[in-house]
Amino acid sequence: MSDHNLKTLSEVLNILRQRGITKEITMNSQKQMVLGKDEKLYQPEDLCIVKSYRFEGDSSADDNAVLYLLEDKEGESSTILDSYGGESNYSGEEFADFLRKVPVQEKEIHNID
Repeated sequence: MSDHNLKTLSEVLNILRQRGITKEITMNSQKQMVLGKDEKLYQPEDLCIVKSYRFEGDSSADDNAVLYLLEDKEGESSTILDSYGGESNYSGEEFADFLRKVPVQEKEIHNID
């Protein structure tokens, strides 16, 4: 996990948007990971986590979140946002299983100062 100099989640998302990273991968109702409205389906081997940013709430574990920055095999960047601690954004084991299978190769170019 990276140090992002105590920026908030919204500040980090804004910085990533300024860098052209605007798409989000989410899990659909069929428990498939899809990119935005395009419905591009991903398998773990199609992606690589290049940075992760952890956010901790001051007063509640419900405010804890992690933002994953990913690149696909075509070089397209996107994010996955998930809460942690009390509960994940996704029920069941499918989401956690998917993330565990995604390779991690953090890149310093994605550090946020």
